[in-house]
Amino acid sequence: MFQFNRMNTLRNQIFLGFVLVMLLVLASVGFFTYGQVSELLRNNAENHIQQTAVQATGKMDVLLHQMETFTMQVATNASIQSLMAKEAGGTNLTFEERQVLQHEIRKQQAYVSGVQSIELYSNGFRVLFPLTDISLYNRVPNEWIREADRAAGQLVWFGIDKNNPNQITAIRRVRLIDQSFSNAGYLLVRIDKKYFELIDANTSSDGKEEMGLIDGSGQIIAANFSADIPQDVLQKTDGKTISMHGRLYIPIQKQLEAAAGWKVLILTPAEYAAEGVSVLRTAILVSVMVGVLLFLILTFILSTMITSPILNLIKAMRGAKYGSLKPIPVTSSTLEINELNNTYNQMVAYLNELIEVVYEKEIIQSRTELKALQAQINPHFLFNTLEALYWALEDKEEEELSQVVVAMSGLFRYVINRADDDEWVTVADELEHAERYLKIMEMRLIDRLKWSIEGDESLRGVPIPKLLIQPLVENAISHGVEQRIGQGSVVIGIEKTERPGYIRISVTDNGPGMSFDKVQSLYAAMKQGHVHDAKGNGVGISNVDRRLRLYYGEETQGLQIQSEQGAGTRMSFEIPIEHGGEANEDDSDRRR
Repeated sequence: MFQFNRMNTLRNQIFLGFVLVMLLVLASVGFFTYGQVSELLRNNAENHIQQTAVQATGKMDVLLHQMETFTMQVATNASIQSLMAKEAGGTNLTFEERQVLQHEIRKQQAYVSGVQSIELYSNGFRVLFPLTDISLYNRVPNEWIREADRAAGQLVWFGIDKNNPNQITAIRRVRLIDQSFSNAGYLLVRIDKKYFELIDANTSSDGKEEMGLIDGSGQIIAANFSADIPQDVLQKTDGKTISMHGRLYIPIQKQLEAAAGWKVLILTPAEYAAEGVSVLRTAILVSVMVGVLLFLILTFILSTMITSPILNLIKAMRGAKYGSLKPIPVTSSTLEINELNNTYNQMVAYLNELIEVVYEKEIIQSRTELKALQAQINPHFLFNTLEALYWALEDKEEEELSQVVVAMSGLFRYVINRADDDEWVTVADELEHAERYLKIMEMRLIDRLKWSIEGDESLRGVPIPKLLIQPLVENAISHGVEQRIGQGSVVIGIEKTERPGYIRISVTDNGPGMSFDKVQSLYAAMKQGHVHDAKGNGVGISNVDRRLRLYYGEETQGLQIQSEQGAGTRMSFEIPIEHGGEANEDDSDRRR
């Protein structure tokens, strides 16, 4: 019990309390960060897989469409059409005519790669090209012929040729254009399997995904699979993890448009989707441990700083019993400790009032000087820090980020500085402030934001209360651009009004707009002095309207809102060019 009382000191209590709180905070932040970043990494991996699937599918569709176009050109060739019409009319082609047919087909074949052979047959299945004597029934199964008949002139893909596994077979009906597209025969084409290669410079799997082109019967046309694929894997749906050869894969299937039943199968190792998560876990654990270590040290120092003045006070009080009445310097930044020291010093002051009065004056003066110096240093330190960051980015040729830092520095200077004339500025000052804000938003939204400032340059010298335009720009981005799918725009306009001596300043966005009832509710809320939406925003709108009425009184109608559902929003206000208010006159004197 005695040992516990010795350990139950204020410093130990502060130390343990801070440590427990920090451990809770670090654990919460680490857990949240791990979950969010892990999800982000997985989403990036899934997006990469989907992009690879789209690229591979697009390439296959292009190849199939190319072959569709080639066979169409052969089937619609004028010479071939003429000879096929003669054959369809019941007159067999002579050997010389078949040679003409061969010449035309060879000429067409010279312009396409990958075609191994082309065969042309009559309606009676008699071979017309090449110059052999073999029936179509002896070349392909009967169901292929019936499928070509049902396709009505479209190219039908049948997959791997049973007689030659290195070739892909397709067939189409030849129809006579000049005879109401009547059937004249069949065009049989065989393509080299290398024509359907999935992996090239434009469709790269980076060694992670395994791809395969599958025909309608489940046969693999082309693939880079590392091992044989079981038949049941070819029927798996997207997103369901499968186990194959002792390894987990995520299958993605994409159907081809140009060939019915054909699809691209992509197998991605499951560990690729979680790639980086283990590194992230290690980084978070190391960060937490380093944070805990640093916090232990800082907490120990802080607890010592807090309890050290109390220990000094205890020693001074103990010395008072022996007649050593000396005041304790007030050096702590803690209010309660200062109160204890002051109470003790007041007790000492009863015996040495003159010394205590001088001492109190010195303390007050020191505090005043410290606050004055601190008030000067804080903004100066902020600006120096931003400027140092700007030059560091310039050295690293990060021009875009450096410009954002410059814009941020301008925003802070505009709000923090101008202590002497922080009420009234010019329209040009307000536009520069809004432009800096838009540049920062442009960095965040990238290509989703387009903005411009339009108006008469001669109106930029008009005096205006500070911070009236930027809240409207911020509202246009939050409720206009960010709520729109695709690129949004914000336009700041300055123009003269129909009333002489007045200008109109407007902020327009092309966002989703508002209904008439919503606009009326905003007017009602501004009249009451507050505007809050579901997110708790809208304070800026009410602030602008309220300040307009306070500065200009009857000279302004306040903030005007024009909006239609789906047609964007325009917020504007009118102010006099020469305002007769006291604040304006003071501002004019300063400019002179």
